[in-house]
Order: sequence, then structure tokens, then C-alpha cells
Amino acid sequence: MSTVMQSHSISTEEYLQGELTSELKHELIDGYAYAMTGAHANHERISGNVYAEFSHHLKKQSCEPFGSDMKVKAGLNFFYPDVIVDCDFDESQPYFTEKPIIIVEVLSKSTRRTDQTIKRRAYLDLPSLQEYVLIEQDFVDVEVVRRSEGWQSKHYYLGDEVIFESIELTLSVEDIYHRVQNEDMLKFLKEKAEEAKVIASEG
Repeated sequence: MSTVMQSHSISTEEYLQGELTSELKHELIDGYAYAMTGAHANHERISGNVYAEFSHHLKKQSCEPFGSDMKVKAGLNFFYPDVIVDCDFDESQPYFTEKPIIIVEVLSKSTRRTDQTIKRRAYLDLPSLQEYVLIEQDFVDVEVVRRSEGWQSKHYYLGDEVIFESIELTLSVEDIYHRVQNEDMLKFLKEKAEEAKVIASEG
């Protein structure tokens, strides 16, 4: 959730050193550092759900998930995605990775444009990346672009299942949005409850 831009450009070294002691996280875009703001509860729920499912699935595998405190280096830029998966983490650079195979961003009104333009272009240039996932916070929509499909967008909604090909994991959209309080989810849960009542009454 980038908001405030630093008034002057800085070097990669200055940026990385500053992040070690800064109370706020910053993303480095075209030489300028952008401060990160706090996240909405639904944002945290979605990213937490995805991270937990990835972590459980990959528990005994070499690939591992990281949350929003791990930076991704894309060209000369540094970003803090919400969730990533890395299968070849370089321990000599413990504060960032250049080799994620999956990147997940949770979108809000303030971040959608950056995530869909600047970040998308930078991420898709990463040789390691296999899947870029954009999940809407305020309504239900999961967009996945895959290298194997020429980066063509596919959208998933309630009732659908999302396949993360690179780690052989399938998640329902409902599980991704577990506990999320937005209009689509509230309507979906109400309809499920009503269906359950009908089934119970018929039984």
C-alpha cells in the first residue's frame, strides 16, 4: 500500500540499509522510496489464508512461502508482495529474493493501479516467475496469469477452484476468502445458510 514518496532518489544500497532500521516499510520504484501504509482487515485475512494454505501444503517440500515482510527484487525495484513462494532461496541475501515462482498481491482501491501496471510489468520480467495472482479485497475476484498460458488472465469467483500449477495446489475461492467481510462474501454465506435450512427442514 504505497503512499508517500521520498522527496529525492536514493541508491539501492541506501534503500536496503535504510530498511534495516526504518519503522516503516518502503518500496523502491525507479529510485524513489514509497512508504507503506497499514492494511485493511480483509486484506490481512486474504493474505493470511493464502499464506497458511501454501505453508501447510509446502511443509515437507523444498519450496517455501514468505509473507509481506519479504522483499522481491525486480530489476532495480524492490517490492513487498503479500505472499510469495520461493524454491531456491539465496541465504546470502536474507532480506530479499529475485527468484519467486509465485507472487500474490491483494488489491485495494489505493493499490490496484500499481499492482496491475508497474508491479505486473516488473514481476513478469522475472525469469523464475510462473504465476502472478491478484486478489480483490473489496469484492470476490481472483485473477491468475501463468507463464504456461502466455500470461493470459483467468478470473475465478465463488464456486470456482484456483489451481496453483507451479506448486500443484488447488484452493477454492471460498477458502481464499474465509472470514472476509465484503458484500459478495456476506451474500454468499447468507445463501449457503438458507440452503442449509431448507435441506434440514426437508430431512
